[in-house]
Amino acid sequence: MNQLSHINSEGKANMVDVGHKPQQVRTAKASGFIQLQPATIGLIKNSLIKKGDVLTIAEIAGIQAAKETSRLIPLCHPLQLTKVEVKAEVKEHGVEVKSMTKCIGQTGVEMEALTAVNMALLTIYDMCKAVDKTMCINNIKLDFKEKI
Repeated sequence: MNQLSHINSEGKANMVDVGHKPQQVRTAKASGFIQLQPATIGLIKNSLIKKGDVLTIAEIAGIQAAKETSRLIPLCHPLQLTKVEVKAEVKEHGVEVKSMTKCIGQTGVEMEALTAVNMALLTIYDMCKAVDKTMCINNIKLDFKEKI
């Protein structure tokens, strides 16, 4: 069985040393979904949510969150991101959020992509909570990662 990389020989939390790894272009993509009532979807489509443009604000929140990942998740390395994209799109039963993160570095950008999706979905939840008490965030997942 493989050892967990973030646990040291004494079983304590450990930030992994990536200093020996080569600099590589690293990309990750993640996605998630928030189920909404049809009336809520209508309010979003018609820009009638009182807090503002739900999709744009969620996308900006996702970008901000990706840049702050190492401050939010204790053992994540701070990364110099070269690109973050977040797209929130209305679907039949809610809003789908997709993210793409990219850097040139010694460790992957999966957590940044996942953090972007989570924060965008939470922002939608926050903006719509006054009108929809049945929202459900689900299917948050890493869709792709690569290093070149």
